[in-house]
Amino acid sequence: MKKISINVTKTELPSLAEYYRYLKKIWRSSWITNNGQYVQQLESRLAEYLGVKYLLLVANGTLALQLALKVFKLEGEIITTPFTFPATTNAIIWEGLTPVFADINPETFNINPEEIEKKITPRTSAILAVHVYGNPCHHDKIKKIAARHRLKIIYDAAHAFGVTYHGTSILNWGDISTLSFHATKIFSTAEGGALIVKSKKLYERLKLLRNFGIKNEEKVKLAGINAKMNELQAALGLCNLDLVDGRIEKNKKIFKLYRQSLGVNRQIMFQKLISAKHNYCYMPVLFPNRRIRDSVYNRFLSRGIKPRKYFYPDLTAFDYIKKLSNKNPFSSMTISRNIAGRVLCLPIYSSLKYGDIKTIVGIINKELDG
Repeated sequence: MKKISINVTKTELPSLAEYYRYLKKIWRSSWITNNGQYVQQLESRLAEYLGVKYLLLVANGTLALQLALKVFKLEGEIITTPFTFPATTNAIIWEGLTPVFADINPETFNINPEEIEKKITPRTSAILAVHVYGNPCHHDKIKKIAARHRLKIIYDAAHAFGVTYHGTSILNWGDISTLSFHATKIFSTAEGGALIVKSKKLYERLKLLRNFGIKNEEKVKLAGINAKMNELQAALGLCNLDLVDGRIEKNKKIFKLYRQSLGVNRQIMFQKLISAKHNYCYMPVLFPNRRIRDSVYNRFLSRGIKPRKYFYPDLTAFDYIKKLSNKNPFSSMTISRNIAGRVLCLPIYSSLKYGDIKTIVGIINKELDG
């Protein structure tokens, strides 16, 4: 049987000629970093495109999370989800805070607000929720819980570029939202990220934290770090921003084709999507159990197709996380572990061919029906 080569995603790049136009200007100016003209342009254009008030670019999405936690001077415990990429929890630990996991909703895969409430203690200072696969969290419930207990809300929106709810960007939810512009994302600056806030005061403090705490040539106001995006990244972002709408539209068609083709198989389940404008950057599929999921996964690999067990295992499985378990028992994370053992993210990117989608669907159906 013919072996092909299909990855779960493909880095979306502009034409080299378009990127080179920016590179020539960067070389002529010798302004490579330190809040260059393209960083400034990209911040302005992204804020307008996304419909947000204040947007600050940083070198990567993990730094965005760390700055979001740092700016509020948080202490104690942060309630978060075990069903996410390690960066979410790692940022909490790096800032000297304790992650406390609340289990997820079995349909949306997002953190369950009812479980958040159960995990709140006098040491809780914030909720760090994730829009998993770009599917919006239940913000109304989370907001009420946070208000009742006087907690900050930080949204890890790494998957949620361009997602809107009732015509408004979900990046406006909570106290801070963070984005990732990694090469695997629908909008990319190769590496990169951003913070979105609604307060001018918070925005100015984050600008200081991003640049060593330097206020001017003679004054360092606080202990900041170097989290700045450079001009090469920003130039790539400006190129990609012109193309992102078309890529999202193509992904939407691929996403719908997958769901239509696989939806007839009763052994397949899908993530329940909140009624919103999505970016279709992930195509998660749930299988009846881990054995079947792994069998399908291995069949794909034998054909040169590389889907992703995203997120398997969930974060409670890792030793460095388990060391926290004396104070933070993980035995109640049954839904997260169940979903992690059954989920498989299928290849999806704008240039994926119809014939390849048919092949992928055919492999799944053959494995399930066999």
